[in-house]
Amino acid sequence: MYLTKEKKQEIFEKYGKSKTDTGTPEAQIALFSYRISRLTEHLKSNRKDYSTEYALKKLVGKRRSLLDYLKAKDITRYRKIIAELGIRK
Repeated sequence: MYLTKEKKQEIFEKYGKSKTDTGTPEAQIALFSYRISRLTEHLKSNRKDYSTEYALKKLVGKRRSLLDYLKAKDITRYRKIIAELGIRK
């Protein structure tokens, strides 16, 4: 499996408040970004995998809605997570 328990904890520790902080928008955005990058790499070699393409589109939409929420709630946190992850609008 590409997303192990240790990798999740590492992402949550880096972008969340602690290892077990899974609910903050920053932690969720970071997790979605990791999953999106992995699915994108998979789709480069498997172009006709439409179920993965559908899942990727759903993940991008979820991440976008979390980013919109964070932008409306606290613009400084939004700018910080955008800069750290290298996401562009």
